[in-house]
Amino acid sequence: MKFLRKMIQRVFWCLLCSMMVSVSVAGQGSSGQVIGQNTVSESTDRLNTITTAVPFLLIAPDTRSGAIGDCGVASSHDASAIHWNPAKLGFAENELGFAVSYTPWLKKLVNDINLSYLAGYKQIDKYQVIGASLRYFTLGNIQFTDEYGNEIRQYRPNEFAIDVAYARKLSENFAGGLAIRYINSNLTGGTSVGGATSKPGRSVAADVSAYYQKDDIKLGERTGELAAGINISNIGNKMSYTSTSKRDFIPINLRLGPRFTYNIDEFNTIAITVDFNKLLVPTAPVYKTDSNGQVLTDDEGNLEIAAGKDPNRAVANGMFGSFTDAPGNPVLDQNSQYVYNTDGSVQIEKNSRFREEMREIMWAVGLEYWYNDQFTLRGGYFWEHELKGNRKYFTLGAGIRYNVFGLDFSYLIPAYFGSNSTQQSPLQNTVRFTLTFDFEAFKKQQEGDIN
Repeated sequence: MKFLRKMIQRVFWCLLCSMMVSVSVAGQGSSGQVIGQNTVSESTDRLNTITTAVPFLLIAPDTRSGAIGDCGVASSHDASAIHWNPAKLGFAENELGFAVSYTPWLKKLVNDINLSYLAGYKQIDKYQVIGASLRYFTLGNIQFTDEYGNEIRQYRPNEFAIDVAYARKLSENFAGGLAIRYINSNLTGGTSVGGATSKPGRSVAADVSAYYQKDDIKLGERTGELAAGINISNIGNKMSYTSTSKRDFIPINLRLGPRFTYNIDEFNTIAITVDFNKLLVPTAPVYKTDSNGQVLTDDEGNLEIAAGKDPNRAVANGMFGSFTDAPGNPVLDQNSQYVYNTDGSVQIEKNSRFREEMREIMWAVGLEYWYNDQFTLRGGYFWEHELKGNRKYFTLGAGIRYNVFGLDFSYLIPAYFGSNSTQQSPLQNTVRFTLTFDFEAFKKQQEGDIN
């Protein structure tokens, strides 16, 4: 069991190193002494990132959104809308849409991790659209060893998700969407060590989304399009890789934001898109420790919490509680011991809980320029607080549409400033490629050949 847990953690670390993941236990204190409120004390902000199972579900799978800072909840519709906001499909203008994307991932570290993505949609009528997609993530080749370093086997861990989506246009300007997702994460290939057998982690999840679009905004002699979207994705049961281990949350995520498109003239348009994200899963609490830094447990063997809430709770509780469960900064005395209130609770620095909750909000902004619906240039920026993952990067991209086919390309540039300017990111030099197929153009081409 110990080996399996270490193996799974090692795979997670490989996948999550781009987020600088670390679980932090802040402060060293003893659990019996009550110290007065006037004790000289200090507290510091702590690294406290949020971790989940199957984080590949949060990776931008398509090139277009990957080029505009990983924005997508309110960008104009395309086949990849299933990932970002299924409701956008309700405004699909073409009867059919299809796209295939490929992303080499963490190339700075290894050369055999990649994400492949297939997505498509079809109109049922002018109000209803269905879609489907497949995400396949491979973590390359891994050599399994036992506790003594002896080789057991080689295996290529992989994860995939299959989506089915439905969108309905409810009015001229508003649409709703729903997606159902099956998730399979096979990190160990059933490797058995010490009598403990691992298994693939599996879950079923849903997305609930809405999208608003108004395309006749007047700006002097020009027109513009205003849009806004919201999507709560991956609402599903927790996942486990063994029959005895605790179950982990999957990355339930709230995404919302607006877009504005300005029609410069008959041939040129430019759009700005903004996304805000927050994971709706528990934040790791701060646990009590003794003078030697060892985490304390209660009579039932559970870790004693100094600040925050127990992360092992039901999905609904975790989602709604994620807005108020940040532990903040426990106050420490001159000896780096916890300062306790008279009721036995640990003192928390004023406003530190709210400050930490705000840090859990990620944001991104993207620009997209189109010429004659045939050539596009894109750029964007993604920001995450340094104590919650520290992902900061610029993105660039371009695309072209020619007859039936379209090709998009994007490139990621890490953004570190000040004392972090020399820091290396595993996301550095990330590229994405997407091939799109325009069935309407193909149909018109065929009709032209017949005529």
